[in-house]
Amino acid sequence: MFRMTIGTVGSLWIPLMVCSLLNGQATGQEPHLAYAYPAGGQVGTTCKVVLGGQHLKEITEVHISGAGVQAELVSWYRPMTRGEYNQLQMKLTEAREKLSEQKRGSPEESMVAFTAGVSEDELREMEVFRERDRDPKRQPNEQLEEELTIRLTIKANASQGKRELRLVSETAVSNPLWIHIGPWTEINESEPNDTTPNRVQEEFPMIINGQIMPGDIDCFTFDAREGEQLVISAGARDVIPYLADAVPGWFQAVLSLTDSAGREVAFADSFEYRQDPVIFFVVPRNDRYTVRISDAIFRGREDFVYRITLGEIPFVTSVFPLGARCGSEVDVEIQGWNLSETKFSAHLLPCGKMRQKQWFDLPQKNGLSVRFPLQVDVLADVFEAEPNNGQESSQPVSTRANIHGRIDSPGDQDVFFISRGGQLVAEVLARREGSPLDSQLTLTDIDGNEIAFNDDHEDRSQGFQTHHADSLLEAFVPSSGAYLRISDTQGNGGKGYVYRLSLRSADPDYEVRVTPGSIVARAGSVVPITAYALRHDNYHEDIELALLNAPAGFELSGAIIPGNADRITLTLSVPAVAPEKPIPLEMITRGRRGRGSRAWLTHPAIPAENMMQAFIWHHLVSVDDWTVSVSGKPRSPAPFRIVTTSPRLQLQRGKVLLLNVMPTVTNIPVNELRVSLDDPKGVTAEMVTGEGGGLAIKVTVDAEEASPGLGGNLLFRAYRETTPAATDANPTPSPRRTDYGYLPALPFKISER
Repeated sequence: MFRMTIGTVGSLWIPLMVCSLLNGQATGQEPHLAYAYPAGGQVGTTCKVVLGGQHLKEITEVHISGAGVQAELVSWYRPMTRGEYNQLQMKLTEAREKLSEQKRGSPEESMVAFTAGVSEDELREMEVFRERDRDPKRQPNEQLEEELTIRLTIKANASQGKRELRLVSETAVSNPLWIHIGPWTEINESEPNDTTPNRVQEEFPMIINGQIMPGDIDCFTFDAREGEQLVISAGARDVIPYLADAVPGWFQAVLSLTDSAGREVAFADSFEYRQDPVIFFVVPRNDRYTVRISDAIFRGREDFVYRITLGEIPFVTSVFPLGARCGSEVDVEIQGWNLSETKFSAHLLPCGKMRQKQWFDLPQKNGLSVRFPLQVDVLADVFEAEPNNGQESSQPVSTRANIHGRIDSPGDQDVFFISRGGQLVAEVLARREGSPLDSQLTLTDIDGNEIAFNDDHEDRSQGFQTHHADSLLEAFVPSSGAYLRISDTQGNGGKGYVYRLSLRSADPDYEVRVTPGSIVARAGSVVPITAYALRHDNYHEDIELALLNAPAGFELSGAIIPGNADRITLTLSVPAVAPEKPIPLEMITRGRRGRGSRAWLTHPAIPAENMMQAFIWHHLVSVDDWTVSVSGKPRSPAPFRIVTTSPRLQLQRGKVLLLNVMPTVTNIPVNELRVSLDDPKGVTAEMVTGEGGGLAIKVTVDAEEASPGLGGNLLFRAYRETTPAATDANPTPSPRRTDYGYLPALPFKISER
């Protein structure tokens, strides 16, 4: 009744994150993934993984990005619901009463179950229900209740790192989860281990997998030898970065380490500025140690999944400089733990092939490597030169350069003199690249009068950042010059407090994120997607969107983000004949450099997942690819199309606009055709017919609710409405609706008149 064994299905696919549903609309039955446990595996092994979530019974495939990992469906399970429990309990009660009347005594429970027709499996599930129901800390959550067990076979040569896993049914793709593939032995916790620790005496390094339930503390004990330099790193947000329905909106892990006498020898509730806690422990003597993990406020449930890495592994805590100019060669120094090699000469890609971020690997003597990124830019590189703590010792700099420096000690500040007047934009890169520096910028004139100050600036392109601690300052520098100071807000400092300070004039620009990152649609359908404009330095131009080298049949409509908008919903039409495999798409964007300019800015649109945190906050989390999977079952095409010669509809407040409609089939009476309209506020639509039988869509713009100057797209849904003939049994039958889905988006703008 509650368990199902599934035939083996293997699949390898490289999709991306999040999904759009069949026909571009939510059905309420799309598969939702809440957690994977364990959230990874070792190369060269086979392991079972439990995927928790909702609407998982109809899953047919498991898709994992990259090569070398095979996934097989094993079984599906859902705990008994309260309604199912009550029904069985009623059957047992009726059977018990019946047997008691017949035998004048208390019947055996096995006979009661047999008489009621309740199986042993159902009895076990009833006990599971009672146990869960008795737990006062457990809150029912239907988004976590189903379990889909899969088997992962990981090849020895499989590439290591994070993979994206998603589930596919006949009509939809789930949201993604991360699966971690690594080189070390992996073990799973064994409950109960809150007071009696699990013994984990395996060869280090190793991975410990576990889940924190309400009020839970998981403990693990191991032997360590004097002089060992252990890194104990908890992956919690690194496994599931955001929890949509929890406050705080993530598993806030805490680590502690005690010796055999119970004395706490190390503690971490975060690694200073990083999202997950890390302990670095130099073992003082041979002893047995215990590591404990819990949530900071003792929450917990199935999706509080963690991975503890334990061993003498290399760990990078700081990189200097944080970046360099494209096409250059730069000497890089890294800091951290268990590092045998700390210096590296990095060759940056030529400017014509530059990426915003370039990754490098630095091998260590133990056969492992550390991996770190460098930011790539076109500005010249300048290195801070001490002493430069005040106006008298300030360092002269250009207004077009990247300054690489450190806040060397607590209370330190670096001062730079800008001699050239004019518009200045100063931006700090530190926290976004792992530096503990919580920067603040102060600009003063030569007499010490403050011109501008900034502490924190939100960077919406950083989807995993919840504390935006980097500074951005925009101001006008007088012709006599000005002093720019950078320091730590809390007065902290040290060798790891590195920064890159970019100085430039205002350079209006933009980035675009497109969601959802993975789309499933019927052949021939029209799917709504959303493009977000991240505008920099007061960029207010229209941004045009286009598909790049897309296969025939894929087409965008309404592909312009107006200059006064930060996002727009447009539509993607997919071909009438379904391709055999998922199609990777690319979107290119362009916008004028400025009002009246003939020059263009051109950027790729980055696919992203719109992730919610703690019921309210949303984060655009970038992913690698944008993939469309087209179902082989085509949907019925809309029986009409809208005819317009205007590239953008001009709507007037308090007015009506009639859109001509051309029927595309002849067997549907025009009086049965209907439309509905998604947004904007104050605009409504209905299908109307003329005296001669002509068809039109009447668009009404409310004089009060519609916002003047608003631009965007009109998204119409087409459907047919018929009313069955009345019968004696049903004298007033309800209308029946046949839904044809969305029509291609139509751009609009609202004016006063």
